Amino acid sequence: MKLTRTKAFKTFAGPAWYENPINMQMLGICSALAVTVQLKTAFVMTLAMTFVVSLSNLIISLLRNVIPGNIRIIVELAVIASLVILADEFLRAYYFEISKLLSVFVGLIITNCIILGRAEGFALSNPPHLAFIDGLGNGVGYGSVLMSVALIRELFGSGSIFGYTVVPERLYAAGYEDMGLMLLAPAAFIIIGLMAWLQKYLVNSRK
Repeated sequence: MKLTRTKAFKTFAGPAWYENPINMQMLGICSALAVTVQLKTAFVMTLAMTFVVSLSNLIISLLRNVIPGNIRIIVELAVIASLVILADEFLRAYYFEISKLLSVFVGLIITNCIILGRAEGFALSNPPHLAFIDGLGNGVGYGSVLMSVALIRELFGSGSIFGYTVVPERLYAAGYEDMGLMLLAPAAFIIIGLMAWLQKYLVNSRK
């Protein structure tokens, strides 16, 4: 039991921190640039991504012994696409305004190399519970970067957090101005680059 917990923890902690898909592997950066202007869009994207990657890993792992090797990519894409459609339709039905803000990026989760990479590299060769945990770890790792970038961009670019103004009016009256650069894609590049450098430094310093 102790060994199982240890393996499960390592399976989760790997993608969540030590092998973070964005900071350490430089995967999924396009969506990190596109949806991090506001925290609420980054949060919803994190939930959608975690839902898809964890359940796709679980389903593919459950089917791994019956999927013919020559069509495994097609099966994986079918599973991932079905989950993406469910997530997209759920947002359209219950959170339409956020769905409009996210535009096509929820639908484009199917093209995210993190999901297919975990299906191929982990789910096909590991039991369902570990595959699901690996998916959660990747979702948390991906989401932690999205949320961190969005927090910095929204706070300094709009003076708000989750749409609520947090910068006091007296600061604006004293001459404080929001940083327009934070609302542009280059700011996300810079922030992600600095975060990747910092995380790699912290990980390597512990080796």
